[in-house]
Amino acid sequence: MADTLLLAPSLTQSAEWQALRDHRKALGNFSMRHAFANEPDRFARYSRRVQDGGLDMLLDYSKHRIDARTLPLLIALANERGLPERIERMFAGERINETEDRAVLHVALRDLSNRRYEVDGVDVAPEISEVRERFLAFAEHVRGGAWRGHTGESITDVVNLGIGGSDLGPQMVVEALKPYHDGPRVHFVSNVDGAHLGAVLRELDPQRTLFVIASKTFTTIETMTNAHTARRWLIDALGDEAAIARHAVAVSTNAQAVASFGIAPENMFGFWDWVGGRYSLWSSVGVSIALAIGRTRFLELLAGAHAMDTHFRSTPCERNLPVILGLLGVWYVNFWDAASHTIAPYYQHLSRFVAHIQQVDMESNGKRVTLDGAKVDYATGPVIWGEPGTNGQHAYFQLLHQGPALIPVDFLVAAESPYPYDEHHRILVANCFAQSSALLHGKTADEARADMLAAGMSEDEADRLALHREFPGNRPSSTLLVHRFDPRTIGALTALYEHKVFVQGVVWGVNSFDQWGVELGKKIATRLGHALDGDTSGEDASTAGLIRTLRAMRGDDAATSDAQVGG
Repeated sequence: MADTLLLAPSLTQSAEWQALRDHRKALGNFSMRHAFANEPDRFARYSRRVQDGGLDMLLDYSKHRIDARTLPLLIALANERGLPERIERMFAGERINETEDRAVLHVALRDLSNRRYEVDGVDVAPEISEVRERFLAFAEHVRGGAWRGHTGESITDVVNLGIGGSDLGPQMVVEALKPYHDGPRVHFVSNVDGAHLGAVLRELDPQRTLFVIASKTFTTIETMTNAHTARRWLIDALGDEAAIARHAVAVSTNAQAVASFGIAPENMFGFWDWVGGRYSLWSSVGVSIALAIGRTRFLELLAGAHAMDTHFRSTPCERNLPVILGLLGVWYVNFWDAASHTIAPYYQHLSRFVAHIQQVDMESNGKRVTLDGAKVDYATGPVIWGEPGTNGQHAYFQLLHQGPALIPVDFLVAAESPYPYDEHHRILVANCFAQSSALLHGKTADEARADMLAAGMSEDEADRLALHREFPGNRPSSTLLVHRFDPRTIGALTALYEHKVFVQGVVWGVNSFDQWGVELGKKIATRLGHALDGDTSGEDASTAGLIRTLRAMRGDDAATSDAQVGG
């Protein structure tokens, strides 16, 4: 079973790939307008609703360039690439992260049933439960006022210091669940730029501030630079190094470094090497989430993700939401040359959702080498981007509607709002549905011309402007409609995209769970930190020139290199 993927024929040479290529040619300039006109039941055929585990989620994928043959052909490709086996291997705790020789078991973090999950023959469920109970109990102590700062004040503000998955995931959830906040205010600082930390600290009272330092190794340069600055800020204000123990906790596995920082061992919450950073919000990295929304709602978040895990593992491919979304992505990336993909959440509190999924997707599948070490001869992960609607309609939607590139879109919207502004929500939903309809139907030049004539424009002017007001349409989109964006739904939605990315990684034959691409720049930055002091020997001419010019701008060098700079 372990060799299913590695022994398969080259992806583009497989019979399933060739069948999809032929199918794409046969579709030609497939018209979704015509498809809807000819298929009255198209929505019923190409939509799926999940109502299980407390979820109520509809995926409408009828607005795609697909017919009755497309999804079965894509599923055949996924099966040939070993998708069912890879899913089971992940849930079984096998080391499917082969380049780092690690299991991939974030699904175990959100299973509250205490069922057995093995890594190397050891059941990790009891330890997961123990760590979860520790950080949730800590969160409740802070929220309830039992945990006090060094001067006896209760905690009103929490600052999460992390970067990447230790920042994007928890930050996304804290923002998404803002209507459910009933604890201290939670802030996030990730950028090593002092402007980020400085702007946050300026608004806080050291006596009432708690820092959560999230770094598995406790050596991440950005996080620890921010952490040491925060430490100095606390000591300067409170006058005692012992204050650190009441104003900082760690999410880490480096007990020695944590203790040296001044954090008590009982206030270090660990996690495991089989939890990738971009999948870590479900672990103790989520303590900042628990501080904001409390134990009960944090467990609801996990339960929603677990419900999606169960759906993903047990539902046949043709009804499986992550599989459908993942395979549609493959369809457009590899057979329609779509280089990017937009996510448009119609909910203001999902303002950080796209940034989180961007990392989950692009850090996972932004690869050019397969698991067996061969260079790919096909496109892998797309560029993921987007911003919430309706703001996006007044910004990037111009490109979606009239630009030359094909860019599939995911629309996310809820039936109910947590706020008592019904008219606002009615307009929001109308705009969401209108955009997907406009991308589907478009407007022909003749239709645009007729509209202008009906508005009283002259024939010459209407002729001149018709092509400017033409919308090609036939632009694909999916719509995910949920009941409400509550903790359970946010958990499920996040897990849905995690599994979508996994499906695509399996098809493309890449390791979705390593991220070597982030390492090289970090190593060079460490070296250049010393070169900024003046020694540029060994650097390329551009980098050396930039360093000399920077030093001259700062007045660090008496001599400048004007002669070497274009002017």
